[in-house]
Amino acid sequence: MKAGFFSPLPPARTGVADYSAALLRALREHGSVEVGAARADVNLYHLGNNLAHREIYLRALEEPGVAVLHDAVLHHFHLGMGDPAGYTEEFVHNYGEWNRALALELWRGRASAGSDPRYFRYPMLKRVAERSRAVVVHNPGAAAMVRAHAPGAEVVEIPHLWVPPALPPAAEVLRLRQRLGIAAGGFVFGVFGYLRETKRLGAILTAFEKVRERQEAWLLVAGDFVSTDLERAVAARLRQPRVIRTGYLEEGDFWKAALLADGCINLRYPAAGETSGITLRMMGIGRPVIVSAGEETSRFPEDACVRIDPGPAETEMLAHYMMWFAGSPQAAREIGRRGAAHVHAHHNLKHAAGMYWETLCAHRS
Repeated sequence: MKAGFFSPLPPARTGVADYSAALLRALREHGSVEVGAARADVNLYHLGNNLAHREIYLRALEEPGVAVLHDAVLHHFHLGMGDPAGYTEEFVHNYGEWNRALALELWRGRASAGSDPRYFRYPMLKRVAERSRAVVVHNPGAAAMVRAHAPGAEVVEIPHLWVPPALPPAAEVLRLRQRLGIAAGGFVFGVFGYLRETKRLGAILTAFEKVRERQEAWLLVAGDFVSTDLERAVAARLRQPRVIRTGYLEEGDFWKAALLADGCINLRYPAAGETSGITLRMMGIGRPVIVSAGEETSRFPEDACVRIDPGPAETEMLAHYMMWFAGSPQAAREIGRRGAAHVHAHHNLKHAAGMYWETLCAHRS
């Protein structure tokens, strides 16, 4: 069997590109896989919520295969097309003619699409889910979205994968810690990845202001801003004491920063049905991770991470658990150890690639 493979790949700066590069290598151990194949027995399409996936999405509709929804919410993808008539018709296709007025309202208000929960409430994935031979998702939240839009679709849940990294020497991490002026015994919280409203950076900074008054704690914020409005809103607060700010980190620098962090905060609200690669990377190296509660994180064992409820209690809960981590580092390390055991057992590359290959074989022409 020959499988076609359609996805952004490095050097594209996306988690999907990194994921796909690792999966591609593993799939080729099972059989023939060609990137961008003109002809194949079945195609694997990796879809995300941005225009880097535009041509892949259109090909997935034209020549149906197995679609992988890295984001189950494709609303922002359709907004990004920049076509108000096309967007409106796509919304109506998903939610009925009686919602045409709502579609027009959402198009006019699209400047707030990064934070307004309404844009996450309407995933707009019906067309590709109905057309595909099978739809791969990474968590129960995404599976539920697909089934709600396309009850007849075949949905396959394959755990998001984790690849053991080549970690830098401990001496390099120690030198980085000293260069940044982090006190011995100080607890470092890390926030990694593209910074958008859904990462809850404002809530994190508010919680950290309370924590640093009572604990020897630092906050590392590493990643490029996607939202200029968010960047302006938090600029002054990023200059508060013990906040360390960096931009995008290349792979080697990322792992130095990851090891520098004693714990990771990776909140997502509103959620887009995605399983975070950052969460798995940090859990995989034994770092305790604080995540948002929801179906997207429901597969993680209760003792393998800490969940924060989105909503009014979010900041207070976050400050409480950050205080606990910083004051009880041994307990934080135990959560990290259990998280690593779970990721190594259930998210390893060999297991995920085998599930993908079985799915492709079952849906070849």
